[in-house]
Amino acid sequence: MTAATADAGRQLALAFAHRAAFGADDFLVAPSNADAVAWVDRWRTWAHPVLVLHGSPGCGKTHLGHVFLGLADGIAIAAKDLGASDLTRLVDERRTDTPAMLVEDADRIDDPAAEHALFHLHNLIVEARGRLLLTARAPATHWPVALPDLASRMRAAPAVAIAPPDEALIGAVLVKQFADRQVRVDPAVIAFLVARMERSFDAARRLVDTLDAAALSEGRAITVPLVSAVLARLSDETKD
Repeated sequence: MTAATADAGRQLALAFAHRAAFGADDFLVAPSNADAVAWVDRWRTWAHPVLVLHGSPGCGKTHLGHVFLGLADGIAIAAKDLGASDLTRLVDERRTDTPAMLVEDADRIDDPAAEHALFHLHNLIVEARGRLLLTARAPATHWPVALPDLASRMRAAPAVAIAPPDEALIGAVLVKQFADRQVRVDPAVIAFLVARMERSFDAARRLVDTLDAAALSEGRAITVPLVSAVLARLSDETKD
């Protein structure tokens, strides 16, 4: 293979972004998220039709929310889109079984129309005996909700937290992220990364993306020296 062909191959590989996998088999269960996983697994038997799933950014809320969608054959909607959606139609589409909806970032609603829409969706789900999963960064008691009826209903809903991932889980996530890209790395590289990175799934994904791109661009394996150089560059960029 000529140098030009190799460079073209690297550029082609860099042109395709890795798509995150959100299936149940891709979700790693650990003490930090076991309670939340148990809630999602028993979604059919919730005593209350609504559940609030909360945790810090990058803890796995979105992934677990998509696991819920897969189990319940549900529909996802972002909180910011609530006011512009035909919620009655969306719920009716799932009325053949137990209608299920996922609303992400429910704590970021900041306008009256969206609040009224979430209140309406809550009532639709209750009437249809469905399930509504809400993700947020904090429990509903901390949401800036102006509509009293909505606030009372959100605070009455059960809530379960996902704690930040521990070192063992972050290490397992890194291994899986690399494996998804068909990249094998030495355990020493994983240990080096875990000791120096932000402890979140988002940070793991970004780092693996960056390291994979750097290795492809430079035509070298992902080693501790490469990781050290990439981390130093990212640190300098943050300071700038």
